[in-house]
Amino acid sequence: MNSKYTTVITLALAALAAGNALAADPATGKTRAQVQAELQEAQRMGDIVDAGTGQKLNELYPNRYPAKVAASSRSRAEVNAELAEAQHTGDIVDAGTGQKLNELYPNRYPAKVAAPSRSRAEVKKELFEARRTGDIVDAGTGQKLNELYSNRYPVKG
Repeated sequence: MNSKYTTVITLALAALAAGNALAADPATGKTRAQVQAELQEAQRMGDIVDAGTGQKLNELYPNRYPAKVAASSRSRAEVNAELAEAQHTGDIVDAGTGQKLNELYPNRYPAKVAAPSRSRAEVKKELFEARRTGDIVDAGTGQKLNELYSNRYPVKG
């Protein structure tokens, strides 16, 4: 029985020594202060996993943590050009009213050019063709009628 306890104690001490050796491994390259700083940042940003749900806290409670900033894919010149265009056309929101400046003061900005649209006859023709071929989406299933009732509509081809 003595040898059994000795073996268990030896294995426990070996495990502790190995754990300490791994914790002090210089290959990780992080100091205690760096690890503590990372922990504080994770707590501040909500990047800690909730044990009950398995989700991060910033996913469970997004209003409690700052939003993550997405990297911009546009250059500074592109952003400045977009700002200049918005200032020229009045597409800037007035902080007081929440409306765009070109809506508040239409006489100060150039009129927006309407995109070319289709005539009523073109739209009616398109609707007739969609009904004929079954290219209309069924509200209940979200599928097109020609997919639900393939025997009722001509085959495209």
